[in-house]
Amino acid sequence: MGALVEIRDMSKIYNPGENEVRALDHISLTIDKGEFVAIIGQSGSGKSTLMNMIGCLDVPTEGTYILNGEDVSHLSDDELSDIRNKEIGFIFQGFNLIANLTARENVELPLIYRGVGQKERHELSETALGKVGLSHRMEHRPAEMSGGQQQRVAIARAIAQAPPVILADEPTGNLDSVSSKEILQILKELHADGRTVILITHDNEIADQAKRVIRIKDGKIERDYENV
Repeated sequence: MGALVEIRDMSKIYNPGENEVRALDHISLTIDKGEFVAIIGQSGSGKSTLMNMIGCLDVPTEGTYILNGEDVSHLSDDELSDIRNKEIGFIFQGFNLIANLTARENVELPLIYRGVGQKERHELSETALGKVGLSHRMEHRPAEMSGGQQQRVAIARAIAQAPPVILADEPTGNLDSVSSKEILQILKELHADGRTVILITHDNEIADQAKRVIRIKDGKIERDYENV
């Protein structure tokens, strides 16, 4: 299907010089459109730094990052913000919902920033909430929902405008086992619909749900393999 994420010889160095820390050390990888990939590593492995690079939340010290055909390695903060808005749907461990907004309003908020008109916003939010099984909870606020339901709102927010990349950072980290299974099932369904899903985790069981696993350790890729 063609490359969506192309990382070439990328390093991220903090405190350059004598006490430098190489959070990423000459990493190269390609993720094609339509893949379901888990990036796994323990705390301090570099996986969060790699997620920040893939998500255009930071830029590399060295190397190249091409996202959906565009070199984003040296863009300004404002340019990176535009890329994030258009290209990436984020799902975070902490949900990041706004407490005084309903589920529908939380899903619509990023669409307002993108300049989407009101009628289209309503349609997109309803469709996205329907996909995650929350059509009946659209007017509820986060405090009126379980953790699993809040994470489903966060997923609806991420997918509402069909960004090329869904980037899920420890999306089941705050959930019980039943809710975790539900969230992973939704991610699998998104992948089956043709979305590219990149899942960041420290948990082997969760990584095993993906089709491809990239293991990172000490800022380097230790293993990159297909799940059978």
